[in-house]
Amino acid sequence: MDQILPIVIALILVVIAWKVLKGIVKTVALVVILALAAAFVFGGLGA
Repeated sequence: MDQILPIVIALILVVIAWKVLKGIVKTVALVVILALAAAFVFGGLGA
């Protein structure tokens, strides 16, 4: 259950970034969001 929450939060952030941001800023934001979620889930942060 602890691993589902960051994934859900990441998905919500991706949707918001996709709708609000444009161009390279969108790409960078999506990469950062997904990298942080992956790091958290796989033990890189806060584990």
